Amino acid sequence: MRLSELSRDELVALRTESQTAYDALLERGLKLDLTRGKPSAAQLDLSNELLELPGAGRYTDAAGVDCRNYGGTQGLTEVREIFAPLLGVPAAQLVAGDNASLSIMHDALVFSLLKGTTDGPRWVDQPVKFLCPVPGYDRHFALCEAYGIEMVPVDLGPHGPDLDQVRALVADDPSVKGMWVVPTYANPDGAVYSEEVTRALVEMETAAPDFRIFWDNAYAVHHLTEDERPAIDVLGLAEAAGHPDRVFVFASSSKITFAGAGVSFFGSSPANVAWYLGHLAVRTIGPDKLNHLRHALYLRDAEGVRRLMRAHREILRPKFDQVAEILTRRLGEHELASWTDPEGGYFISLDVPDGTASRVVALAKQAGIAMTAAGAAFPYGRDPRDRNIRIAPSMPAPADVAAAIDGLATCVLLAAAEQRLGE
Repeated sequence: MRLSELSRDELVALRTESQTAYDALLERGLKLDLTRGKPSAAQLDLSNELLELPGAGRYTDAAGVDCRNYGGTQGLTEVREIFAPLLGVPAAQLVAGDNASLSIMHDALVFSLLKGTTDGPRWVDQPVKFLCPVPGYDRHFALCEAYGIEMVPVDLGPHGPDLDQVRALVADDPSVKGMWVVPTYANPDGAVYSEEVTRALVEMETAAPDFRIFWDNAYAVHHLTEDERPAIDVLGLAEAAGHPDRVFVFASSSKITFAGAGVSFFGSSPANVAWYLGHLAVRTIGPDKLNHLRHALYLRDAEGVRRLMRAHREILRPKFDQVAEILTRRLGEHELASWTDPEGGYFISLDVPDGTASRVVALAKQAGIAMTAAGAAFPYGRDPRDRNIRIAPSMPAPADVAAAIDGLATCVLLAAAEQRLGE
């Protein structure tokens, strides 16, 4: 029976039952962590060949360049050619960097703030706002907050943001300089931007001539089903729309090979790539080209990446299925929560009754189940409905995922019953 249909006596019974289950949960002394979307040890083991350079003793690229030395700011051609078709970006318009795409996002943002873009003055001399589809990625929001950029939430649906909201915000306000986008299996709700929505974003007129879309394709190849959707050619669409410089593309191999020792990427128009490399040359004399070479020799080609990601899927999919099965069994009867069933990515987005997410996360923490803070998927950590919780099931062992989600369900039931009873 739905929670809203329970009598007071039935609610009291549910509250008592849930409290008893929660007390038992406390006695277990759990220490479980579902806070971040980290690959598990089993996933990392898939790429252990990288610990020894494939083709022992080789340290030159295909052109004979010594990868042990300085230089090559754009990164090895071989590794760019592997990821170009996966990201829908020409290899000549890709820059390969070190392990973290977040670093490249940071640099692109700071370069725009302090140096300006190819078609506008530096942003720091004026108010700056970014559109933030929600729920979204907390690290994107942290970048904006760190540099005093005002964040404006827009609603995110299964195929992209609410275009009416976006168009209204960019049309008349020149301080709206950018927008965050996770186009494929968005963090945390798994949304996949459609070509129709993407085309609208690159075609729309903006009051700011230097408006930029920060297109973070972090999960481009992280499929959880056999439907391996190809990346949208966002740069081609932008060029056709007459806004070739509008999009900055970011990606990395962090959840493909080693999270702490992968390769990151920046892609954009030729003009934007020249702009980025020009500023990057002041910060570095070159990336870790030996790591690029390792990846190129190990992965070989785009199909090598796809094969590796299918092995990741075999490890990840059962954990996502576990979460869905337990939430359905524990919460489905009362219809008091909803959750996503993503086709890829690393997260499940759980919506609990309005006004209870903070209480649920606090109860879980007390029981030894660490969750990302309630509201983390919203700018400034403020979920106006206090209902969204991000679940990251990738890192723990299957038994720990089951224990954590079962415990989380107990916390959801307890918080919901407390709320209905006015406690």
